[in-house]
Amino acid sequence: MRHVDFSPLYRSTVGFDRLFTMLDSLGQPENGTTYPPYNIERTGEDSYRISMAVAGFSDSEIDIQSHRNVLSVKGERKEETNGEGSEVIYRGIAARSFERRFQLADHVEVTGATLKNGLLHIELKRNVPEELKPRKIAIANNSAKAKQIEANAVN
Repeated sequence: MRHVDFSPLYRSTVGFDRLFTMLDSLGQPENGTTYPPYNIERTGEDSYRISMAVAGFSDSEIDIQSHRNVLSVKGERKEETNGEGSEVIYRGIAARSFERRFQLADHVEVTGATLKNGLLHIELKRNVPEELKPRKIAIANNSAKAKQIEANAVN
Protein backbone atom coordinates (compact mmCIF):
# COMPACT_ATOMS: atom_id res chain seq x y z
CA MET A 1 0.00 0.00 0.00
CA ARG A 2 1.24 3.49 -0.77
CA HIS A 3 2.00 5.91 2.01
CA VAL A 4 2.18 9.65 1.41
CA ASP A 5 4.38 11.75 3.68
CA PHE A 6 2.68 15.07 4.47
CA SER A 7 5.44 16.37 6.79
CA PRO A 8 6.83 18.91 4.24
CA LEU A 9 3.37 20.45 3.98
CA TYR A 10 3.14 21.03 7.74
CA ARG A 11 5.84 23.70 7.43
CA SER A 12 4.07 25.70 4.72
CA THR A 13 0.49 25.64 6.00
CA VAL A 14 -1.25 27.29 8.90
CA GLY A 15 -4.36 25.80 10.43
CA PHE A 16 -4.49 22.67 8.28
CA ASP A 17 -2.80 20.34 10.79
CA ARG A 18 -6.07 18.53 11.48
CA LEU A 19 -6.67 17.98 7.75
CA PHE A 20 -3.26 16.40 7.21
CA THR A 21 -3.63 14.25 10.32
CA MET A 22 -6.96 12.96 8.98
CA LEU A 23 -5.41 12.24 5.58
CA ASP A 24 -2.54 10.42 7.30
CA SER A 25 -4.96 8.26 9.25
CA LEU A 26 -6.92 7.25 6.12
CA GLY A 27 -4.19 4.86 5.09
CA GLN A 28 -4.19 3.13 8.45
CA PRO A 29 -7.26 1.02 9.19
CA GLU A 30 -8.55 1.58 12.69
CA ASN A 31 -7.81 -1.36 14.98
CA GLY A 32 -6.74 -3.45 11.99
CA THR A 33 -10.30 -3.95 10.74
CA THR A 34 -10.73 -4.01 6.99
CA TYR A 35 -14.27 -5.39 6.78
CA PRO A 36 -16.35 -4.37 4.94
CA PRO A 37 -14.31 -2.95 2.07
CA TYR A 38 -15.30 0.53 0.89
CA ASN A 39 -14.56 3.26 -1.65
CA ILE A 40 -14.73 7.02 -1.20
CA GLU A 41 -15.31 8.96 -4.39
CA ARG A 42 -15.85 12.60 -5.29
CA THR A 43 -18.99 12.97 -7.40
CA GLY A 44 -18.98 16.76 -7.74
CA GLU A 45 -17.28 19.88 -6.47
CA ASP A 46 -18.93 19.61 -3.03
CA SER A 47 -20.41 16.09 -3.12
CA TYR A 48 -18.96 12.72 -2.20
CA ARG A 49 -20.06 9.07 -2.06
CA ILE A 50 -19.00 6.26 0.24
CA SER A 51 -19.66 2.82 -1.29
CA MET A 52 -19.44 -0.21 1.00
CA ALA A 53 -19.57 -3.87 -0.04
CA VAL A 54 -22.23 -5.34 2.26
CA ALA A 55 -23.22 -8.49 0.38
CA GLY A 56 -25.84 -10.54 2.20
CA PHE A 57 -27.12 -7.68 4.37
CA SER A 58 -30.62 -6.29 3.94
CA ASP A 59 -31.53 -2.67 4.58
CA SER A 60 -33.19 -3.64 7.88
CA GLU A 61 -29.89 -5.13 9.12
CA ILE A 62 -27.86 -1.94 8.48
CA ASP A 63 -27.94 1.10 10.74
CA ILE A 64 -26.47 4.43 9.60
CA GLN A 65 -26.05 7.29 12.08
CA SER A 66 -24.41 10.69 11.77
CA HIS A 67 -23.56 12.51 15.00
CA ARG A 68 -21.37 15.60 15.09
CA ASN A 69 -18.52 14.85 12.66
CA VAL A 70 -18.71 11.05 12.83
CA LEU A 71 -20.60 8.81 10.40
CA SER A 72 -21.21 5.36 11.85
CA VAL A 73 -22.36 2.36 9.79
CA LYS A 74 -23.32 -0.82 11.65
CA GLY A 75 -24.41 -4.13 10.22
CA GLU A 76 -25.79 -7.03 12.21
CA ARG A 77 -26.86 -10.22 10.48
CA LYS A 78 -29.70 -12.27 11.85
CA GLU A 79 -29.16 -16.00 12.11
CA GLU A 80 -30.43 -17.69 9.00
CA THR A 81 -31.84 -21.14 8.88
CA ASN A 82 -31.76 -22.94 5.56
CA GLY A 83 -34.33 -25.47 6.67
CA GLU A 84 -34.31 -28.61 8.73
CA GLY A 85 -31.44 -30.98 8.11
CA SER A 86 -29.49 -28.40 6.09
CA GLU A 87 -25.96 -27.46 7.04
CA VAL A 88 -23.42 -25.10 5.51
CA ILE A 89 -20.38 -26.97 4.24
CA TYR A 90 -18.37 -23.88 3.29
CA ARG A 91 -19.10 -20.25 4.22
CA GLY A 92 -17.39 -17.84 1.86
CA ILE A 93 -19.87 -14.98 2.24
CA ALA A 94 -19.06 -13.15 5.44
CA ALA A 95 -21.89 -13.23 7.93
CA ARG A 96 -20.19 -11.33 10.71
CA SER A 97 -21.40 -8.11 12.20
CA PHE A 98 -19.44 -4.93 11.58
CA GLU A 99 -19.16 -1.32 12.60
CA ARG A 100 -17.30 1.20 10.47
CA ARG A 101 -16.79 4.85 11.46
CA PHE A 102 -15.84 7.72 9.19
CA GLN A 103 -14.57 11.09 10.41
CA LEU A 104 -16.39 13.77 8.42
CA ALA A 105 -14.93 17.20 7.73
CA ASP A 106 -16.68 20.31 9.00
CA HIS A 107 -19.96 21.19 7.25
CA VAL A 108 -20.29 17.76 5.55
CA GLU A 109 -23.79 16.29 5.82
CA VAL A 110 -25.25 12.93 4.86
CA THR A 111 -27.93 13.49 2.20
CA GLY A 112 -29.05 9.90 1.59
CA ALA A 113 -28.22 6.22 1.37
CA THR A 114 -29.19 3.42 -1.01
CA LEU A 115 -28.57 -0.33 -1.01
CA LYS A 116 -28.32 -1.87 -4.46
CA ASN A 117 -26.71 -5.10 -5.67
CA GLY A 118 -24.86 -5.66 -2.39
CA LEU A 119 -23.37 -2.14 -2.32
CA LEU A 120 -24.38 0.47 0.21
CA HIS A 121 -24.00 3.99 -1.24
CA ILE A 122 -23.95 6.90 1.22
CA GLU A 123 -24.22 10.34 -0.36
CA LEU A 124 -22.45 13.27 1.31
CA LYS A 125 -22.64 17.00 0.61
CA ARG A 126 -20.44 19.80 1.89
CA ASN A 127 -22.44 22.94 2.74
CA VAL A 128 -20.16 25.78 3.78
CA PRO A 129 -22.11 28.75 5.24
CA GLU A 130 -21.75 32.04 3.39
CA GLU A 131 -20.00 33.74 6.32
CA LEU A 132 -17.24 31.08 6.22
CA LYS A 133 -16.63 31.22 2.47
CA PRO A 134 -13.65 33.22 1.21
CA ARG A 135 -14.41 36.82 0.29
CA LYS A 136 -12.56 39.45 -1.71
CA ILE A 137 -10.99 42.27 0.28
CA ALA A 138 -10.71 45.56 -1.59
CA ILE A 139 -7.42 47.43 -1.33
CA ALA A 140 -7.88 51.11 -0.54
CA ASN A 141 -6.06 53.55 -2.78
CA ASN A 142 -3.88 55.72 -0.49
CA SER A 143 -2.92 58.16 -3.26
CA ALA A 144 -6.46 59.64 -3.32
CA LYS A 145 -6.24 60.38 0.43
CA ALA A 146 -2.77 61.92 -0.01
CA LYS A 147 -4.02 64.25 -2.77
CA GLN A 148 -6.93 65.32 -0.57
CA ILE A 149 -4.58 66.05 2.34
CA GLU A 150 -2.24 68.02 0.05
CA ALA A 151 -5.17 70.07 -1.29
CA ASN A 152 -6.28 70.93 2.23
CA ALA A 153 -2.73 71.95 3.22
CA VAL A 154 -2.37 74.36 0.25
CA ASN A 155 -5.58 76.25 1.05
